[in-house]
Amino acid sequence: MKKFVLGLAACLSVCFAKAQLTPFELSWDKNYTATYGQVISYYTALAKTNPQMKLINYGTTDIGKPLTLVVLSRDKVFDPALVKKQHKRVLLINNGIHPGEPEGIDASMMFARDLLKKNALPKNVVICMVALYNIDGSFNRGLSRINQNGPDSYGFRGNSRNLDLNRDFIKADSRNTWALEQIINTWQPEVFLDNHTSDGADYQYVMTLIETQKDKQNPILAKYTSETLSPELYRRMKKSGFEMTPYVEAEENIPDSGIVSFLETPRFATGYTSQHNIISYITETHMLKPFDKRVYATYDFMQALVDVVERDARQIGELKTKADEQVRNQNSFALGWTLDTGHYDTLVFKGFTAGYKPSEVSGLNRLYYDRSKPFTKTIKYYDNYLPTITVNKPTAYIIPQAWGKVIDLYKLNRVAIRPLAHDTTLDVQMYYIIDHKTPNRPYEGHYLHSNVKVSTVNMKVKFYAGDYVVMPTSRLTASL
Repeated sequence: MKKFVLGLAACLSVCFAKAQLTPFELSWDKNYTATYGQVISYYTALAKTNPQMKLINYGTTDIGKPLTLVVLSRDKVFDPALVKKQHKRVLLINNGIHPGEPEGIDASMMFARDLLKKNALPKNVVICMVALYNIDGSFNRGLSRINQNGPDSYGFRGNSRNLDLNRDFIKADSRNTWALEQIINTWQPEVFLDNHTSDGADYQYVMTLIETQKDKQNPILAKYTSETLSPELYRRMKKSGFEMTPYVEAEENIPDSGIVSFLETPRFATGYTSQHNIISYITETHMLKPFDKRVYATYDFMQALVDVVERDARQIGELKTKADEQVRNQNSFALGWTLDTGHYDTLVFKGFTAGYKPSEVSGLNRLYYDRSKPFTKTIKYYDNYLPTITVNKPTAYIIPQAWGKVIDLYKLNRVAIRPLAHDTTLDVQMYYIIDHKTPNRPYEGHYLHSNVKVSTVNMKVKFYAGDYVVMPTSRLTASL
């Protein structure tokens, strides 16, 4: 009987351990990414046995399902207001904005489990993870990047309205975006991570990294990010076996000519979060590397980020407070940026020799990278941007109530606005567009105008009860 009980206990232990494994880990070749149903089922089961974890649903997505936020809190505090009162930092991790780039989905499932299992949750950081952001696209499962090295099946880039959700933040056309912006403005993270997969040139790195472009980032935060946080992340990732390089966007076709720092404008997730003075990163694992290595590299990066944010939690909080105060007192704002090609830094880059050979499809020469010819060389890194247009902060903005979406977005982003109580006529300065450039076709229902030129006209304008007044000093986003 004793042997039977011991055998049963051992069997139950093995079964429990297996139940804790993710679908990725259970796949025989580690070339599988979890479906939406598997993701939610896994986190639901994990939360039932771990009081330091809670699932919270926000809003609804374009496919009708809520956005699920996984919250990990060592002290079991899941009230964002109380978290702030306890002076803890909030790290928000977003997964699956492009479901065809799913490493973060699978890595986060393992990461949450291991932090709980090892009793390794940070003391001063609450970790929030969007389980799977583009739920819509994840249901459209198959193969969309034909040369991507796994997984064997994955979701489609666009959501159910065929919107690229990482081009939607400033315009917020999708309900997915509204739900995520609700999460961001409710939890007010100090640090944000968006997990992705990169295509393009071939090189030796599994992981590349985009950080908020330093020239458009608040200078208080830029100094810490560029001098302390980012170098430490690069150091830790090299030690883990997944050495990183900045995101590879070549200046002249191939990386040998130099790479350009990516400028994430407000339509991107990190462009939006940086407007809130949130330190932001995008991981870009390389699609030609095996899927399992990409998942483990993402896991290691999240671990490194959590460890450094925990180490510097107090400093990050103080810097965020100072940056917000500086913006409140700021009088001019840059609205556009251009690459400064006259100045560049250098970095050591590990690539593969590029060449050309006839295409088996067209017979024309095509670019390829020869993995039998690796190299290590110093290349140019264009990491400097200059403002193209700067505007002064006005006394206030007035938004006619007819512009309902603009007003709703201001409310969503907690910008202080107040309605006019009575009809009134005011002396205001109006902008008139006098010239602009625009493409022949719209992009996702919008024309991407550029080189916009305006003239200002002082005039009397009648406004009506219910129109809104925005005071720029009340919130960062009010002046953007």
